[in-house]
Amino acid sequence: MNTLAAPDPLTTLYLNHHGWLQTWLRRRLGCAADAADLAQDAFMRLLLAPRQFNSTPETRGYLRTMANGLCIDLWRRRELEQAWLQTLACRPEAVEPSPEHRALVVETLLEISNMLSRLSQKAAAAFIMAQVDGLPYREIATQLEVSERMVKKYIAQAMLQCALIEAGQQG
Repeated sequence: MNTLAAPDPLTTLYLNHHGWLQTWLRRRLGCAADAADLAQDAFMRLLLAPRQFNSTPETRGYLRTMANGLCIDLWRRRELEQAWLQTLACRPEAVEPSPEHRALVVETLLEISNMLSRLSQKAAAAFIMAQVDGLPYREIATQLEVSERMVKKYIAQAMLQCALIEAGQQG
């Protein structure tokens, strides 16, 4: 008896939609290699967190939304990398960091960017003013037009997000 087992749902999903998603990404990104990488990332995410879909439009809508988020992450990463490279270009060659150090810095900047995006605009601004500019809470409160106590709450929110990143929970 020679019976073939039916492919699992993820295999079917991949076979039916991978080419479409990769084409959609290639049009959006203008780069076949990036499109292939992000299409693969999208299906890897589905492998880690499987979903059931009831129709092709529902499936493609979900994949398009996920892929759009992956595009935004890619663009954000490249933007941060470019800013970091521009900063490095201004430094003398003798103090140029190794490629491993550069990658670590870019990854850290991405984590900080993601952390700040989870905060309210005022909380993110308070954190930056305190940590980057070194401003005292009183001055931050004046600039943000809030109480000093509110600045302390904003900083506490940001520090909680930092602790979650450190613990590997990513907020």
